This record gives sequence, C-alpha cells and structure tokens, in this order.
Amino acid sequence: MITDEITQKLFRLQDKKYREFQVKLIPSVDLETVIGVRTPALRSYAKELAKREDIPDFLHSLPHRYFDENQLHAFIISGIRDYAACMEEVCRFLPFTDNWATCDQMSPKVFRKHKKELIGQIKQWLASGETYTVRFAVGMLMEHFLDEAFDPAFPEMVSAVRSEEYYVNMMRAWYFATALAKQYDAVLPFLEKRRLDAWTHNKAIQKAAESFRVSDEHKEFLKTLKIKTARKEKEA
Repeated sequence: MITDEITQKLFRLQDKKYREFQVKLIPSVDLETVIGVRTPALRSYAKELAKREDIPDFLHSLPHRYFDENQLHAFIISGIRDYAACMEEVCRFLPFTDNWATCDQMSPKVFRKHKKELIGQIKQWLASGETYTVRFAVGMLMEHFLDEAFDPAFPEMVSAVRSEEYYVNMMRAWYFATALAKQYDAVLPFLEKRRLDAWTHNKAIQKAAESFRVSDEHKEFLKTLKIKTARKEKEA
C-alpha cells in the first residue's frame, strides 16, 4: 500500500540530528512520532507523490501516525491546482492538524486566484473553535488579504476571535504585527482602542517593533500603547 511505502521512504530520508533539533520546536507533538525529515526533502517527495494516481489513498488515511507524514500531507495539498479539489482536501485534513508547524506549512497556491470563495470558507474556519483550524484561518487572512484584497472587515474578524489557546493568539498577534506593516492607518485603532486581549495586544506590538517593515517612528509610538499587566505592575 502507498501508506506503508511512504512511511518506509520517510525513514530512509531521516536525519537524526535534524530530528533532535526539530522536536524542541514542536513541544505539543509526541517525540516518538517525529521521524526527522528535512523540509526540502519533504517538498521534493510531495511533488513526486502528487503525480501518482493512488495518492488519494494516502490523503484519506487519517489520522497519520507520524508528524512527518502530516508535513508531507500539507505539502501535497498545497500543490493541488484545482480549487474545489484542494479545498475538499484542506477541510478533510484540518481536523487532524495537531501542531503549529503542519498548520503553517499548508499554503495552497490555488487560493491566490479564488479569494472571493476563500473568504467565505475562512469565516467558517474562524467559527470552528478548533485551535489549528482557527490558526489556519487567521494565517490565510494574513497571507492573502493584507495587500490589494484588504478590507477593514478582516481585522475585525481576527479581533473578534476569543481563545485561551497560545497557538491561536500567537497567530492573531502575528496577523496584527504584519497588518501594522502593510495597513498601518487602518489597523492602528485596534491597538489604540484596546480591541484585543492584553497578551495578544502586547505581543503584536512586540513583533511589530522587531519588524524591519515597520518604520522607527511607528515603532516608538506603538511602544507607548503597550498594556501593563498585573504581573508587571506588581514587579514595578
């Protein structure tokens, strides 16, 4: 079966030193499920597998056992050229996405040409309540809707998300930090009016201050908007 063949190939591509490094970056993933295949090798293998007629057997064999199989799955999906087929596979896979790395690696190229349809699906993902589905939705808003397709309604959607999950709020912070670099005037009021929870608010400012795409003048002003938390006030 193709699933067994793929697992065997991934172990042949294993880099044990890379595995040791990788597991430190994805603490939410079981160590025993990480094979340790470098990203360029996974991308290359994904392109090879995408040409096979039996690849649906692998894509539909969920959940996968290994983290690297999930990474490979994300790369295969990202290369599907038909929008409807790609979206079907993304929606099938998202409930089984269990870590930030796999979530963020999945970036279908075909989405660029179907933004009108995509925004409707993003709204559904945001409402799902599932950690990595919501994170993926925010990531797609950041990737596809902060340039010519920007609309003030989109940061409203991200600000409305309420979650206790670190990986959701970190992506929300990245979204606003990136938005401050690309749509500063439209997004600044979300921080001035404290529309975000304190942690996400402060993290967005931190990331914007670290960005070379945000001017020094804007960075200095953003720093004045940081919210003092109870812990910081106690320490002071």
